[in-house]
Amino acid sequence: MRFSKALALFSFFAAAGCTSMTADPNQPADPTTVVQAALGSHGALQFQPVASANPKVVGNAAPNVLPPQFFEGPVAQGSTPLENPQTVTLADGTTATAAFYGYDGDGPMLPAPGDLPSATHKVEATKTEPDKNTYLVLSGQTGPDASYDYGTHFMFQGHELGTPGYITRINLDADGAHKVTVMAATDSTGAPIADIDGSTWDPFAQKLIFTTENASAPTYQASLSFPSVVDDISGSVGRGGYEGVQNDADGNLWIVEDIGGSKPAATPHSKVPNSFIYRFVPKHKDSLTEGRLQVLSATSLRTGTAIVFQSADAATGDIVDLHTYGKSFATSWVTIHDTDVDGTTPFNANLAAKAAQATPFKRPENGQFRPGSNFKEFYFDETGDTDATTEVGMAAGGFGSILKLAQKSPSADTGTLSLLYLSDIVHSGFDNCAFVSKNQIVFVEDAGDTLHTQRNALDSAYVFDVTVDYSQGAQPPRFLAEGRDASATIDSGFGGLAGFQNEGDNEITGFHVSNGDPSPRGLLGASTPRPFRDGWRMFYNQQHGDNFAWEVLAKAGCEGALDD
Repeated sequence: MRFSKALALFSFFAAAGCTSMTADPNQPADPTTVVQAALGSHGALQFQPVASANPKVVGNAAPNVLPPQFFEGPVAQGSTPLENPQTVTLADGTTATAAFYGYDGDGPMLPAPGDLPSATHKVEATKTEPDKNTYLVLSGQTGPDASYDYGTHFMFQGHELGTPGYITRINLDADGAHKVTVMAATDSTGAPIADIDGSTWDPFAQKLIFTTENASAPTYQASLSFPSVVDDISGSVGRGGYEGVQNDADGNLWIVEDIGGSKPAATPHSKVPNSFIYRFVPKHKDSLTEGRLQVLSATSLRTGTAIVFQSADAATGDIVDLHTYGKSFATSWVTIHDTDVDGTTPFNANLAAKAAQATPFKRPENGQFRPGSNFKEFYFDETGDTDATTEVGMAAGGFGSILKLAQKSPSADTGTLSLLYLSDIVHSGFDNCAFVSKNQIVFVEDAGDTLHTQRNALDSAYVFDVTVDYSQGAQPPRFLAEGRDASATIDSGFGGLAGFQNEGDNEITGFHVSNGDPSPRGLLGASTPRPFRDGWRMFYNQQHGDNFAWEVLAKAGCEGALDD
């Protein structure tokens, strides 16, 4: 269907409004079974697009804005107490305690009036910044309170900043005292856990997977049991700027890396592409400790050889080609580490990828498989330079992009790469993503304080239709205009002051749509999502500031139909 028709139907649906549904007012609403909520007969999510992003105004907070068909409810926030505060001994012999979901124990939650930071004084505690979400429906989960029933619905997260790093479980069915459980703050050797970015559930290995976006830090697998047993698997999977991580139906682990490159003298506001797309092929499907790590390589249309890392040019002809509509690139997977040959000593995957002449991208962060494609289509984003003054502009991916990798099977050795969407200054800094229907995928922005100020706009989440030809000027509808909470507004005001360690404006992260099925049937991409029906739920995190974890819900009675 043409995008203009889709947008017209969006508008028609919004104008029609929502009708009331018959319900028992004496019974509480079940958030997993809101009936017919904004889901069309063919499974397309329908909504009235949010008109504009929230402007960034000095000293002003702003609310999040969703389409009128939806609302959001908090499942946790930074000040939610941990039911089991964690104290660990650091390498220098000092101790650190985490007692709240979104704060370390190194200061108050808010600055005292008139207090200013310095190199030796924190005006507020370090924000832990809960990152990517993994939702699972499980039975028999236990916790610190042996007498408590923790329920069956859980959301697992790693935390991106602070000391110690830790893994939390939000117990969605629990009361306030048991709402957030720390599953682990140390690994199986007793070492403090590094700060975490990405997460997923591997139903074959029966492990949670956590990535660290740090070439010097481990990649982890963790058990569901309490306390979680956390193992370093970077002797097989490697270490890198790993962020996005997903499984395919063959048991392979796909990893999206985000390491910002250097800025050549000729383009001081534009980084060279410096990150890679990886696939770990386990030797045995039920174990991630042995196998081959592979990296994606694309063939140049100009030379017929691999497009490789260039340290001194952020806008080569090949980079421009990769960001040009209508061009298709042959791809192949190159093995850069094999435990049978190379052993299980942790290694730097980014360096190995460059040595193997693999193709770098401009800060890719996350990706997902298209539902119904049998894991043959993988969509991933590039964040870009997050700077309006990028010298390379749109043409060389200065504002980022969305790319499509197509293969005959998830384990195929070859495929094709093409551009789905070339980002501009308004739609830039894409980070987390999630399919919300067979053809619709949400990408959320992490544009950063600099670009927020330059374009006078905070972050948004957009819904892309993968069947649309965006080369013709179509633009995605906005699903969320993120605001800025009061704590983030204060932090933004402190930004740039010596000694201030926290981020400023809020960021959208952890956008996640899942039915929580822990079997291979629940792999993201295995089934077509049905948000707000049949147990499918939608979450995201408003990172920084108050660090809210939100669940997005649909208003009962919102109905409609949209042909795909």
